Amino acid sequence: MFPLGTVLFPHAVLPLHVFEERYRALVDDCLRAGHEFGVVLIERGVEVGGGDTRFSVGTVARITEAAPMPDGRWVLLTVGARRIRVATWLPDDPYPVALVEDLLEPRLPDVALRAVEDAAAVVRRALSLQAELGEPTPSARFTLADDVHVAAWQLAALAPLNPVDQQRLLEIEDPEERLAALTQLAVDAGDLLAYRLSAG
Repeated sequence: MFPLGTVLFPHAVLPLHVFEERYRALVDDCLRAGHEFGVVLIERGVEVGGGDTRFSVGTVARITEAAPMPDGRWVLLTVGARRIRVATWLPDDPYPVALVEDLLEPRLPDVALRAVEDAAAVVRRALSLQAELGEPTPSARFTLADDVHVAAWQLAALAPLNPVDQQRLLEIEDPEERLAALTQLAVDAGDLLAYRLSAG
């Protein structure tokens, strides 16, 4: 398990720079057996050093590229595979380890295409406003997957939301409810950005 200060969604890309000794060991083990590890959001605490409190719902990260550095660090490219729930945390040995269960993932029906398009519009608005404020942001000219279920997860990753709101989305079981929540959160984020822009 790799607790982080960010949320990983299924189908989203997560680059990682691995420098702590314990997580170097995690990468070594993963590359020998399965190329996967779990990512959970840190609820309280920091990424480096341990002693953190973690949310129980996370995502399996699949390593797609791994580049070793001369000093033992790793640069990874990972992709979210599926949602998981931590049943039990085990002692760190040497990195965090847990017993987890895969969460059921009902698919978003194809008829939800209009809802995905509506969500994409409000996410694009929010990203455009964020760019106007001069803040680092993904391009509002993103392209989504043709699969509406994958596209909905991509929008969750692109929307300018804080980690707690992202975690809330990750924990929602019903994909249509999740998409509706994402749309409302993106509307709220866009409205706040518009207010900040108008206030100078």
